[in-house]
Amino acid sequence: MLTHSSRKYGPPGCPRAAGAGRLLLLCLLPALLAGCAAGLTRSLNSNLSRAILNQDDPETVRAGAPAYLLLLDGLLQGSPDDPALLRSAAELYGAYATVFVKNSDRARLLSEKALDYARRSLCSDHPGVCARFDGTYGEFAASLKDTSKSDVPRLYTLGAAWAGWVQSRTDNWQALADIAKIEAIMQRVVQLNENYEHGRAHLYLGVFQSRLPPSMGGKPEQGREQFEKAIAISGGRDLIDKVEYARRYARLVYNRKLHDRLLHEVLDADPKAPGLTLSNVIAQRQARRLLATSAEYFGD
Repeated sequence: MLTHSSRKYGPPGCPRAAGAGRLLLLCLLPALLAGCAAGLTRSLNSNLSRAILNQDDPETVRAGAPAYLLLLDGLLQGSPDDPALLRSAAELYGAYATVFVKNSDRARLLSEKALDYARRSLCSDHPGVCARFDGTYGEFAASLKDTSKSDVPRLYTLGAAWAGWVQSRTDNWQALADIAKIEAIMQRVVQLNENYEHGRAHLYLGVFQSRLPPSMGGKPEQGREQFEKAIAISGGRDLIDKVEYARRYARLVYNRKLHDRLLHEVLDADPKAPGLTLSNVIAQRQARRLLATSAEYFGD
């Protein structure tokens, strides 16, 4: 019969019964971080990602995401070349830096990490793309022709992470020059699978093409077409499409009627949708802020 002092749970070094519930994670992490439970790691990563995307309280994500970021960093210590883990880390670091981090220095730091993870995820299979990352636009765009449909998730993640990196460096003209390369990535995603991630590659292209008025080289009408394609592909369920359509195109061409209609449609929609709930809740918050400044912006 076991005495109280000898009754233990789990492998040597794990806490005794009195502290088992409180410290269970400390016993599980070494195995996870050493890569000894690959199946559990993949399942945990997938489930946590879905839980974040389907969360309807952004504050919960804001508070909890740093722990997941540290977990992904730890998992990558054991599997530094795992493309799926690298892509997950790039996505979360990029999204967290863009949506939740207000300090500019911190946003630059986190977006740098996101971009590094995204590059490493693709480079293992396409070193030619990464070798031309800092080359000319023509060289880089040509290298993308070697990618295939199976590469779309990593291509899209690279483009999104790179866009976030540029967004945190809008005062750097050299960084802004990279937009052409990011656009090339998203065009390649559209060529290979335009439906990926609810058509968000079209959304990025719409934003890029609506950055400037026509007099300064912008292509807002082409941007409008991209926004419409993104909305059509998601069936209107991805609310950020309409928010960016209003912010980037309608404001650029001073179309208040379109601007307000799009934003009211966002606010009238049910934000809950598989894989889009968190994004949609954030989109509705942005829509309210844009509507609140509509009269001031358009001056009527």
